[in-house]
Parts: sequence; C-alpha cells; structure tokens
Amino acid sequence: MKNLKSSKTVHPRELFNVSEQVNHLEEFQAQQFEEAFLRWKSEAKRSDSVLARERIWLIFSLLRSTGARLGEVLSLDDTVAFDAQGSIVRLGRQGRIREIPISDELFLEIMTTLESPMGCGLRGRFFHIDPGYFRRICYARGRECNLPKALACPKVLRNTRAVEMLRSGVPITVVKDILGQSSLNLTAAFQQFTQGDVTSIVQKSLRKRTSARNSFVGHVVEVQSDTVMAEVILETRFGFRICAVITTDSLRNLKIVKGSPVIATIKAPLVNVLACEDIPSGSAQNRFKAKILRVTDSSVISEIVGRLADGTDVCALISAQTARSLSLQAGTPVEFWFKALSVVLNTV
Repeated sequence: MKNLKSSKTVHPRELFNVSEQVNHLEEFQAQQFEEAFLRWKSEAKRSDSVLARERIWLIFSLLRSTGARLGEVLSLDDTVAFDAQGSIVRLGRQGRIREIPISDELFLEIMTTLESPMGCGLRGRFFHIDPGYFRRICYARGRECNLPKALACPKVLRNTRAVEMLRSGVPITVVKDILGQSSLNLTAAFQQFTQGDVTSIVQKSLRKRTSARNSFVGHVVEVQSDTVMAEVILETRFGFRICAVITTDSLRNLKIVKGSPVIATIKAPLVNVLACEDIPSGSAQNRFKAKILRVTDSSVISEIVGRLADGTDVCALISAQTARSLSLQAGTPVEFWFKALSVVLNTV
C-alpha cells in the first residue's frame, strides 16, 4: 500500500536571505517569545486577570499565526470573523475581506473561550483592547526572553510569519494575499537572492525538469472514502484525470480535500505499455495515449519513454521480451496505464 509522502520539491526557501531592513524573529526567538506569553498567561490567579491575559494571549496567537496587522485583529467582530467549516479567520475591511487559515488547535481554543462563561459577555468585542496596552505587554514579555524592544512588537510578528511562509515554500503571491498587501513589491522585500543563489535555483529547476517523469500536478476534484480506504481524483490543468487509492488515515493526516493542490507520481516499474487497440487486464482507471520518444533496451529490461499530448513525459520499465513483441520504437502510438493503487500523492 502506498502512503502519502511530503513533497521533496526544491524551493528557493533554501537559499534566500532576509533584508537587513526587515526585523523578524528567528525560529528559536519566536519560540522563546511564545513561551514567555504562555508563562505569563498561566501565572494569572484572579478571574479578571485570567480573562485579561487570555484575551492578550489569543490576540498574540492570531498575530503569530496569520501575519495580520495589529489593528486588524483588534477590530475583529468575533461573532462573524471565524468559520468553523475550515478553521479560518476573516480579516480586512468591507470589500477587501480575506480568509486566512489557522490551525484547528487555535480555532478550538478561540471558540472554547468565546463560548465559555468567561468570554460570552464580551461577544463581538472580545479582541477590542487598547493597542498601546498590548504593545506594552509585548515589550515586557520580550524583556523576559532577552529580545530587544525593536523585535518584541506586532510588526515583527507580521514580518516573522511572512518569512516563515516563504521559507516553507508558500508562493510569494499567496503570501501577499495572506498579508493583505497591495503590491507584490512589498512582499518581495522579504526575500533577497545573491547571483550565486539565482544560479543555484535555476540549475536545480533545470535538473528537476529533465527528470520529471510520471509526475502529474493538479487539484483534487473528487474524494470518496470509507473507514479504511479513500479514492482521490485529481485533474491537471490540461484536463487529465488521475485516480489514486490511499488509506483514509493518510487522507486525514494531510488534510486532502476537494480543491487541494497535489502531485501524483508513479514509479516506472508500475507503469504498463499497451498497443492502442489492446485492453488491459484488471484495474485500468488511469490510461493515457502517448507517442514514444525513445526505447532503451537491455537483455532483460526495456525503458519506454513517451510523451502525452500536454507534454508530460511518462516512463515505463517493462520486460525486453514484451517490448519486442509490441515492436516499440520512437513515434509509435501507445497507451500507458497504471493502477490507482500504484499512485503516490504528495502535498504541494
């Protein structure tokens, strides 16, 4: 059984530097800052102090998670800002609302607090506190973990989230939309590449392009599952549909749903080649017409490389005897097929 695996795509995140003009926290600093807030919150004793610190903590957590501006979070109407269907928060002004995903854990903590006796009396204005007061709390927590004042502020949390997203491979245009920035130039300020970086990135992309066989990029258009297995259909931008059968646990762990971007890959020994008029035996949900680019023979195994109508290269390893019986050569029209169980899905 094939399990879903994390994508090993090479991203520019491995190389870029952050401009010296952009104050942000490194991973260990962000962790220490967060831990300082957690300690401060846990030290509250009186009920009014518990509520006040919980409000501050959730504001900090939203800033940390979304990269939002402080004013955006402090102006939230908590009765309409959160959507349980996708664990999202709606930020921005009327006409320019953007929906930002947050973790299920943070969403649950927010909703539990809002619906508790502690928070229900503040519905609609739970996040409405004085910005100066919040900044002073940030500075105090920063001092506790030896952060300079310039790094212990909401603006730095926003910058830090932007850098984290870029380093994790989130496209810069998506980062721009999440931050609610009006120009891509503003987002581009978070990334700087030397000429050596540029050369390395391009060389890696060229190597990837030449070896990208049996790889289909698309979006999930259909998901059917039971308690054990799931069938996932993805469609490429050229209209090819790939069917994969995976475990329900894998489907749930990587949160594959309709609309999710994924990459389907198939190992060459699991791909079969047929003459166009032949009918494959057994399951053949994935069947694609192609023209052979080349045939590389050995005494035992033949490598068959073909190209689909959209330019995608497909590679199959079949027995040399089978290749000879099919009279395969460059230009021959064939069909490549593989079983749904042979497809490995990777998150993008």
